[in-house]
Amino acid sequence: MSAVNTKIIAIIDDDRHLRESLQDLLETEGVKSTLYGSAEEFLADNGHELVHCILADVRMTGMSGIELLRILRQKDGCPPILIMTSYTDNGMQATALRSGASAFLAKPIDSRQLMACIEKATS
Repeated sequence: MSAVNTKIIAIIDDDRHLRESLQDLLETEGVKSTLYGSAEEFLADNGHELVHCILADVRMTGMSGIELLRILRQKDGCPPILIMTSYTDNGMQATALRSGASAFLAKPIDSRQLMACIEKATS
């Protein structure tokens, strides 16, 4: 079993179906996950203290994934953060990576790329 299989990944997206689909994908790979419908919900739960990696959408109702990234990067012990979006452009990718994202993923998510990014971020 790989090291990624002992980790817990937070999935933060306001699209319930996408959250559940990503959770199903991770489960097939033996990876546990917790689901959050918003950045605010994740912060209120102190989710960064409970997980080994975060997968967050850019555009959500309320706080964006980039705003969440900037807040979390200031906290001690912040786990790696992977940013995903349907609205890819070089500027958004540069902003996410410059703000401290470990990876920038385009939707629809490529499962092999996602698993490789999680493995890299958590090893």
